[in-house]
Amino acid sequence: MTEQKRTHESSSTIDETIARILAADEAEASAQEHTSILGGRARELAVTESHTEHDGDQYDLFERRSLRRVEGLSTELEDVTEVEYRQLRLERVVLAGLWSGGSVAEAEYSLRELAALAETAGSTVLDGFIQRRATPDPGTFFGSGKAVEIKDAVAELGADTVIVDSELAPSQRRGLEDIVKVKVIDRTGLILDIFAQHAKSREGKAQVELAQMEYMLPRLRGWGESLSRQAGGRVGADGAGIGSRGPGETKIELDRRRINRRMAKLRREIAAMKPAREAKRANRKRHAVPSVAIAGYTNAGKSSLLNRLTDAGVLVENALFATLDPTTRKAVTPDGIGYTLSDTVGFVRQLPTQLVEAFRSTLEEVADADLILHVVDGSHPEPESQIAAVRAVLAEVEAHQVDEIIVLNKADAASAHVIDRIKRREPHVAVVSARTGEGIAELKEQISASIPRPTMRLELLVPYEHGEVVSRLHAEDAEILTTSYQEEGTRLSVKVRPALAPVLAEFQVES
Repeated sequence: MTEQKRTHESSSTIDETIARILAADEAEASAQEHTSILGGRARELAVTESHTEHDGDQYDLFERRSLRRVEGLSTELEDVTEVEYRQLRLERVVLAGLWSGGSVAEAEYSLRELAALAETAGSTVLDGFIQRRATPDPGTFFGSGKAVEIKDAVAELGADTVIVDSELAPSQRRGLEDIVKVKVIDRTGLILDIFAQHAKSREGKAQVELAQMEYMLPRLRGWGESLSRQAGGRVGADGAGIGSRGPGETKIELDRRRINRRMAKLRREIAAMKPAREAKRANRKRHAVPSVAIAGYTNAGKSSLLNRLTDAGVLVENALFATLDPTTRKAVTPDGIGYTLSDTVGFVRQLPTQLVEAFRSTLEEVADADLILHVVDGSHPEPESQIAAVRAVLAEVEAHQVDEIIVLNKADAASAHVIDRIKRREPHVAVVSARTGEGIAELKEQISASIPRPTMRLELLVPYEHGEVVSRLHAEDAEILTTSYQEEGTRLSVKVRPALAPVLAEFQVES
């Protein structure tokens, strides 16, 4: 009996120990899940890029990273030699989002994306918060209790910035800053900051600056001490009156006037750049060269796909909005039909309307294309939301009527369930991996079948002394069906575009 009791007690002790271990494991897993969802998901971007030989030497990437901010370095100069090698300390940020509808998974995805945006902009993500609330608070966006909770977290973690996963009204931003006592920026301001860091071309920089000015204009601050230029009556104790009046404008009014003047100049500069882009586009249309545009969600692998299809060697980085300046390269179908392939800026949910307007001239490349390769990140658990976000922007620039192929990229990391789901929902899908080359040959065949092709069939006999005509047929991307060499010259059976037919009339023969 005693032995049975001892055995029972031993069994109970083992059960309790197992229960404690399981509870500890569960608590640790829960903590890891909390960290990964709210603070650490952006570390996915820290994975070193896996470049292929198609990506070239990536000199642009080396240049970009040479000035990247480094965690732990002070912004204070302690030695004069630091001037040459100065790097800014990474900002320490806390994220906050509002869950007003949809599933909790969607709210987590949104905050995870915000963390990735924050790290791309040069921040260290410390923590994140999601509040379930039907409508934002008109004064502070979050409820008073959640705002105080964010304030406590900022103080405890030593954060210097709060990033909100939405666009804040100017009054909401000021109200929240008054509570948390650190800088508050919204999702729109964060995206604009990334664009400002990555813009490289003259047109891209002008477009980003215009978008920033439009965003800044209603958010100017100047109340209180800065209202210093408007004097009237008997001002001050010394009785200053006549001769002391300013031009009647406050500092905020002066700032607003300067910004409006700068915006007008930027619009003129962007408009002056537009004819050059239109001339290149018109030249392609005159020669009837089919155009294919690569569009898609940011970080879906558009530049990697361009490099794989054309060996363009454009910058590839595992970061959001790595590409801002459009790149156009010549490509050829497997049967020899040439076409242009254009890489474009990536899209994102809640893409600021200022950016859509500022980049409209760039996005016209997509609207004027004959075919859109809509690149989708196959490794994302919910790619449908990304597809919907991209199509919303395409509709804004009137590109939603263009033929489209869904290119499900990163197939080597994608779930088979996600691939099957997209294939069932979309009529034209190509499953590829720009990194490994999987599916690229099939994608090229789909592009070949989808772009406009020469339709007018001609039989030609070109004398040997007119070899330039044969060369032009190859250069003009005619579809050469058969070639034979006779005593009189080269006999060709070709398909050409109607615009080229009159030039070849003297060489036509009966079939």
